[in-house]
Amino acid sequence: MDNIFQLVKRAENNLIHGQPIKIGKYATHDHTEKISIIDAYINSQHISGKEDSLGREKPFFNIVLMAAYSWYKTTDLDRKHIRFTPTSSKQRLKALIATIKLRNWMRDTDFGSFLNEWGWKAVLYGSVVSKFIEKNGELIPSVISWDRLICDPVDFDNNIKVEKLYFTPAQLRQQPYDQDKIEEAIEKFGENRENIDNENIDIKNEYIGIYEVHGNLPLSLLTGREEDETEYRQQMHVIFIQDNKKDERKRIEINLYSGREAKDPYHITHLIKQEGRTLSIGVVESLFDSQWMVNHYAKQSQDQLDLASKLITQTSDPQFLGRNLLSNVETGSVLITKQDQPIGQVNTQSHDIPQILSNLDLWKGIGRDISGVHEAITGKQPPSGTPYRLQAMLGQEARGLFDIMRQNKGLYLKEMMRKYILPYFKKTLKDTDEIVAFLDGEELEQFDELSLPGRIQQELMARLSSNHIPTREELMMSVEQQNNQLGNLRVVKPSDSDKTWADYFKDLDMDAMEIEITGESRDKSAIMQSLSTLLQTIMPNPEALSDPNIKKIVNKIIDEIGPGVLSPLQLSEAPPTQGTTGGKTPAEALAGAGVGEVGASKE
Repeated sequence: MDNIFQLVKRAENNLIHGQPIKIGKYATHDHTEKISIIDAYINSQHISGKEDSLGREKPFFNIVLMAAYSWYKTTDLDRKHIRFTPTSSKQRLKALIATIKLRNWMRDTDFGSFLNEWGWKAVLYGSVVSKFIEKNGELIPSVISWDRLICDPVDFDNNIKVEKLYFTPAQLRQQPYDQDKIEEAIEKFGENRENIDNENIDIKNEYIGIYEVHGNLPLSLLTGREEDETEYRQQMHVIFIQDNKKDERKRIEINLYSGREAKDPYHITHLIKQEGRTLSIGVVESLFDSQWMVNHYAKQSQDQLDLASKLITQTSDPQFLGRNLLSNVETGSVLITKQDQPIGQVNTQSHDIPQILSNLDLWKGIGRDISGVHEAITGKQPPSGTPYRLQAMLGQEARGLFDIMRQNKGLYLKEMMRKYILPYFKKTLKDTDEIVAFLDGEELEQFDELSLPGRIQQELMARLSSNHIPTREELMMSVEQQNNQLGNLRVVKPSDSDKTWADYFKDLDMDAMEIEITGESRDKSAIMQSLSTLLQTIMPNPEALSDPNIKKIVNKIIDEIGPGVLSPLQLSEAPPTQGTTGGKTPAEALAGAGVGEVGASKE
């Protein structure tokens, strides 16, 4: 049975030096090569060098970045798109408060920056690997760079993942590993930082490279017992390896840490999953050929223009040998040649520039078609005379591909939330701190509506001590005045009956709740037009909503507008006029006011 050092080196050699995988009879996939090309194109670098065979600099006409920015914009997900959806109507307020608390946690941990980096890497490579670890009681999400991740190019989930990390001696000493082994590694070696192809990233040589290994591995790697070779457990190992190029048997191997772990910290996301390969197709790979051909014709155009800009003369008169018309001849000079040996200009005019530029535009157009990045997506001004309705329709159709990608990102985000974030989030509910949040629009209205019964009850209980039983209108007016003073700010805290937020949420099954990823890349002008038409239709006769047939039609229109914009459940009837409660007992007044139980702690 191989030890952990042999497993890691074999995985590294297979990835770097192995043959491209066969996806089909004709299709192959080279994992590391494609990562290298993607990195080159992102940084506007030719994979064949900066200069041509004659030493002339080659231009890079980058078309992948604009496409990448468009994909990034149209598939973006933010913290505001993550919300809890209650499993029952009685838990609506608790779900909203849980959403507010989760967003506060995401704000404090800078989860928005993680989402931005996660979305950008997914666009560039088609797939992105995230890592979730708990350190010092904090959950730390991060995005792993493909150029330092060793994994299986076909099956990511069911094989070991090896992350190559570099630390300075001071950084390595701060890691929670065996300190004696750390000192031994520091004494043994200092090296340049390298990428996945073992090429130097920079010229610094004061870094110690280590391998962090995660996977479902034989238990014998931890126990050393042969009988445990058939038992598999999720494990983590941190090792140091110094290769000896002359004799592999003299390779230095140091185990800095070994232990079991609850679950794999790595999670892979695909915009559109490709069968038979770990790395899916992102915007850059989809434009490999278009980028190459655009650069080819841009170089041809540059060479032609450079030649056309040169002044070249020819003559058979030897007396002009070594003379330069640009430096040795002044304006108005008369050149005298031998008889029948005139000086003539060489024709350097290019006749192919229009055709070259036409081919360049052709490949740019092919790139737009492949990536789906048309003028309607990039915001480019359409040609003069293009009808607005046509442009709007093209924009809506062009976003169809990105809606699918965005939906896939939403599904993967739900998976990450349930697997990593929600289990940790539940641990943070042991506090009793107030929840302070700024709400806007629909959420502010929804919060005030759901918390109104508890607020009215609190107000009524406060006034009963003065032997005055207020009317419902007075209570509602008092609550409304308090809300107006707070503006968009709302403060929630558990009541005396709930010691912590965990007690408040104890009957709320967060694992059974959905995390709604609301749509963003939709035609907002069309939505507003539909809502305005619906409003104008209902305004003259609002009682029509009481008719079940009319209500079915309205609900159908709302469904067609799209999810996340308006829900039929949000259309409530106006409350009936309430009378006074004079002469009633406090219990009768509570019942007559139509209030529930107190505050945020009860529904």
